[in-house]
Amino acid sequence: MRGLYIHVPFCVKKCAYCDFYSLPDRPDLVEPYINAVFKEATHHAGLSFQTVYLGGGTPGLLGAQGLSRLIRVLRDIFDLSRVSEATLEVNPDSTSRTLLEAARMAGINRISIGVQSLVDFELKKAGRIHTAEQAIQSILMAKKAGFQSISCDVMLGLPGQNAATLISTLKKLLDLEIQHLSLYCLSIEPDTPFSIRPPADLPSEDEQADLYAGACRLLQEKGFLHYEISNFALPGYVCLHNLNYWQGGEYLGLGPAAASHLGGKRFKNRADLESYLTNPGGFIEDEEILETGQKAAEEAILRLRLLREGLDIGELTRRFGDDVIHPLRLRLDDLVEKELLIRSGSVYRLPDQCVLVSNPILAKVLES
Repeated sequence: MRGLYIHVPFCVKKCAYCDFYSLPDRPDLVEPYINAVFKEATHHAGLSFQTVYLGGGTPGLLGAQGLSRLIRVLRDIFDLSRVSEATLEVNPDSTSRTLLEAARMAGINRISIGVQSLVDFELKKAGRIHTAEQAIQSILMAKKAGFQSISCDVMLGLPGQNAATLISTLKKLLDLEIQHLSLYCLSIEPDTPFSIRPPADLPSEDEQADLYAGACRLLQEKGFLHYEISNFALPGYVCLHNLNYWQGGEYLGLGPAAASHLGGKRFKNRADLESYLTNPGGFIEDEEILETGQKAAEEAILRLRLLREGLDIGELTRRFGDDVIHPLRLRLDDLVEKELLIRSGSVYRLPDQCVLVSNPILAKVLES
């Protein structure tokens, strides 16, 4: 499988926790950006993709006409005839019936809504500019527009959040019959307003862990599969685009700050819209040809994020050879002995109690 990702670097206002590359309030650059994406895409003309994902930023700020034109021209440049999933990220403050209908007409069949919370004081403290009611209306508009695959993002650990407010948000979303939910723990990133002036009422790490555990219980009781560390889906609604990442598949990223993995090479566009408009795709950073052992180890940690599927070491051995996989297997077995992983036959998985502290465990998988 191969996925196409388009990074749309525009937003109405930067949130207090956000470290993604995006530019607030620059509608004058939308049209030049779309034209630059077309130019970058021609460098890879003819590639075929099975998934498409428009993220950001706020892709909805392209507007109905811009979105339609973007997808139409990309269909001429690439082979999108076998795309089974095409996702558009939207924020409640910029979602409209016109945009959603244009998305449906363009072939988008999945909507991901940045809800984050359905408690107004939590949204305000996080610097979000939408209200809970706007988020609810966005979901209802998406359903009315005909979308049968709707995902919502929810943040865990927001200032002032507690078990009651988080469960209230989740229950309201479940009542709206969404099919997918991404639950992200708030982290304080450098050079964000939250890092400069951290809110006094941020939940502690232990409180975050309790919030996460309670959310997992509720979602699983309601029939959602906890298929990845931060992702839950009803059967048949896992995100295929992200699943391709976690399974080590290929992907092409278009736009400033977009990352790619093609032909054994990993590379990333510079996070600078001005240089991107001047020379689309011409400013590459972090370019790296992956050595076989490194590729195998990185794929191993990605697959360990898949909580139900796990890592099948036999499959990696068939693809990379026993000489490459043997050192990796020794590291995995050492983690099993320390009860940081569990093994069933040839499949390794994260135990439930280690999911929220998985980063240092996965880092040990990469150690040489």
